[in-house]
Amino acid sequence: MKSKAMWMVRAGRGGQLVDDFRSESVVGIGWVKLGDMAALKSRADFTHAVVQAYPGDKAGQQASSAGQTYRFVKEIAVGDHVLTYDPSERTYLVGEVTSTYEWRPQGLSDHPNIRRVNWLGQISRDVLSVAARNSLGAISTLFLVPPAVAAEVLALLVVGRSGTSDPLPAPESEADEETDDLYKDVQARGFEFIKDRISALDWDEMQELVAGMLRAMGYKTRISPSGSDRGKDIVASPDGLGFEDPRIVVEVKHRSAAMGSQEIRSFLGGRHEQDKGLYVSTGGFTKEARYEAERGRIPVTLMDLDDLVKSLLEHYEKLDVEMQRLVPLRKIYWPA
Repeated sequence: MKSKAMWMVRAGRGGQLVDDFRSESVVGIGWVKLGDMAALKSRADFTHAVVQAYPGDKAGQQASSAGQTYRFVKEIAVGDHVLTYDPSERTYLVGEVTSTYEWRPQGLSDHPNIRRVNWLGQISRDVLSVAARNSLGAISTLFLVPPAVAAEVLALLVVGRSGTSDPLPAPESEADEETDDLYKDVQARGFEFIKDRISALDWDEMQELVAGMLRAMGYKTRISPSGSDRGKDIVASPDGLGFEDPRIVVEVKHRSAAMGSQEIRSFLGGRHEQDKGLYVSTGGFTKEARYEAERGRIPVTLMDLDDLVKSLLEHYEKLDVEMQRLVPLRKIYWPA
């Protein structure tokens, strides 16, 4: 026998419809412009309908809308479990789906696509494991709850209905460790997304970004005009003219291939004795290139894409507005 699935269906922005979900024994979604979706059969039908109804949405948003509406209409089965979140009380309503898809335009405001639900009870978010809280925190309007999280929710619901006391949360050290692991995971993903964004810049934008980063560090910069640059793309110095020390000569290579020792020798060959070198390569450097830099006659720093992102994050708030627009980032606060 196929096991029951569990679905999260959010009650509008900020949980504004949670009382309506509870009192009317339903869950619902929006996408009003699609009208009654009962006649749509395949995933392709839903995709076509979304594109026609919401032509101004980006392709990724259209795909997400098609996926969520298809699941609500076609994949949720009678007997499946369903969750919705009440942010004001920090509780999850837990129910069982009792009807197939219905179009009810006179029902919930802006949420005319419904499934009838028998609410079984509710559980506090505080008694869930950190992993479960993280899983249920996804922002999608509708998604399938992982089986392990669904089992945890149902077990807690049974405990609550038995009249016993609430289960104790995980020990503080264990919860802190899970939170820390989650933070590291989010941090690592964010770091890779930033690298993706920087890699997508064209060469001129990359050169501007490196110059902007140096300005954020307190230097004034001159960017070489297009064409032959004689081994330098940017010159950074305290006065902006290169007369005051340190005079930093910068080469920027924005390509997938790693730079080798020959490129580093060529770069070092045209430098003055008092120069400092910075070689930026989004494709990284070979072992031989790093050895060549270490024994160079002037100090030179090799900066790969990881190093560039780390430096960018360190100085981001001091970047020019134009540079921040090249790589727009937003700050996320996390419990310490």
